[in-house]
Amino acid sequence: MSAPLAVTCGDPSGVGPELAARIAAQGAPAPMVWIGDPRHLPEGTRWEAVEHPSQPVAPGALAVLPLTFAGPASPGRPDPANAAGTIAAIERAVALVQDGACSAVVTAPINKKALKDGAGFAFPGHTEFLAHLAGGADVVMMLACPELRVVPATIHIALADVPQALTADLLRRTITITRAALIRDFGLTAPRIAVAGLNPHAGEGGAMGREELAMIAPLLAEMRAEGLDLQGPLPADTMFHAAARARYDAAVCMYHDQALIPIKTIDFSGGVNVTLGLPFVRTSPDHGTAYDIAGQGVADPTSMRAAMVMAWDMAQARG
Repeated sequence: MSAPLAVTCGDPSGVGPELAARIAAQGAPAPMVWIGDPRHLPEGTRWEAVEHPSQPVAPGALAVLPLTFAGPASPGRPDPANAAGTIAAIERAVALVQDGACSAVVTAPINKKALKDGAGFAFPGHTEFLAHLAGGADVVMMLACPELRVVPATIHIALADVPQALTADLLRRTITITRAALIRDFGLTAPRIAVAGLNPHAGEGGAMGREELAMIAPLLAEMRAEGLDLQGPLPADTMFHAAARARYDAAVCMYHDQALIPIKTIDFSGGVNVTLGLPFVRTSPDHGTAYDIAGQGVADPTSMRAAMVMAWDMAQARG
């Protein structure tokens, strides 16, 4: 059997601990070990401490690699005192995968402000921190569900800043990393990638913007000549209906909402965040800490379960 998934606790005041406990109780979709402080698990959770990820536990019990945090956790109330423990859980998960003791990293949501306030966390989020732990890997973010995979070329920046940030080098890098991941992690021998335009109607021949004519179309033509199967630049408003999605394996979009609105419309509960370009597999549920419902036992485990399934499948594809 392959090594288990390393599942991090995330912010212990969020829904991460309860999602892991519920999935273990219901039957995890893949072998898993949870990394965190067992004091933060919901009352009544069946868990067993393990010294190594491969150590078996009773059916329905959550295997726990214990980490001692600074204190208890209050659902819905992030505590900067627990920031160092949250970071340590991520570091432990990555180390386990790098050592071959675990097959992939699945991260529960974190609170960046709490990490910054409590531990001076210097990264915008999980993705950048994982790239740092991987030695400075060049990464991009994919959101995926069974019906659609999308990759935004620019992510958490103001819409007004997108045209300047969207360079030929950035778009080439995004497409190249996406294609390599589709081959290595998703088992596609000849990936088909659709690329959106930046402007309405993909610029409509320059009438609604010239980025397509000046940069996007020439770059795609150049990359097609190198052997890549690329469509575009395409009008974003006609890329995501069912017939259009059948013509490609992933869509590269120009900015955050252009990518995330369609996937969250198609599969709001089951989307998975995947970091492409890392030397190890990392997935995460496509939602946040959900402080408003943390500790109430009503959090939907669909996205976390989907993240585990995708991480397991990607790890198997990598062999």
